[in-house]
Amino acid sequence: MSVHDQNIPTGGGAYVTSYLESLALVERLHRLLLDVIKDEFERVGILEINAVQALLLFNIGDNEVTAGELKSRGYYQGSNVSYNLKKLVELGYMHHQRCEIDRRSVRVRLTEKGRNIRTIVSELFERHAQGLQDKDILSHAGLEDITISLRRVERYWSDQIRYIY
Repeated sequence: MSVHDQNIPTGGGAYVTSYLESLALVERLHRLLLDVIKDEFERVGILEINAVQALLLFNIGDNEVTAGELKSRGYYQGSNVSYNLKKLVELGYMHHQRCEIDRRSVRVRLTEKGRNIRTIVSELFERHAQGLQDKDILSHAGLEDITISLRRVERYWSDQIRYIY
């Protein structure tokens, strides 16, 4: 369901409308990011993993983490982390090992094959960043302004969740 598609009464006027447009844009940008990654993997002939899995490998990088840390560190935003981890282990992109202290916990890290995927995604992002800059689509200062604003929204939402409980 998209925020943009909702017919929400806007008693707050222009600000509420802009807020809803921003929410819809963030949602669309995430979906577009996954499409961009998917297209890159089709271009280079890697079809056995999906864009969500590739982004997960990119986000993990050189870290060794537990499944629970994937969400708390912001490496994974979805709801089916167990399925994706299992699939990535089966396909040889990720190594998993039971934690010696807490045998219920599994630690994961990238294999060489997983690091290759991370490199492909990293190079894609570097090309896009360079393209945005070269074509004067977004300045460094503009990008920093967007990042600062999004972090403020993230903090606000996080605070709202904390106050609920």
